Amino acid sequence: MAADPATIEAMLRTALAPSHLAVRDDSALHAGHAGAASGGGHYDVTIVSERFAGHNRVARHRMVYDALRGLFPTQIHALAVTAFTDQEYQSRAQSLASSRDSSSNSQT
Repeated sequence: MAADPATIEAMLRTALAPSHLAVRDDSALHAGHAGAASGGGHYDVTIVSERFAGHNRVARHRMVYDALRGLFPTQIHALAVTAFTDQEYQSRAQSLASSRDSSSNSQT
């Protein structure tokens, strides 16, 4: 049985106090693949938390996996994680906005 995205979200909010959190269920994209024949249990998480400050990408992923430990492997088969601090997330958003502005200006 696959986890409910709301359960994943609640567990991550409790453990990591994110300022932004998005949980996407990608299970339908993986139906029939070995290890998860029903396709259940494939999720993509984007999480922004100051608790990631000073930690590298591997440590951040470990923090997310630790927060969801009770759901592996019975309810979560695969998890993609993108983890940022608030500053990194804001910088990324500004870069994307600048990129879009440059793109639209060059088309006029």
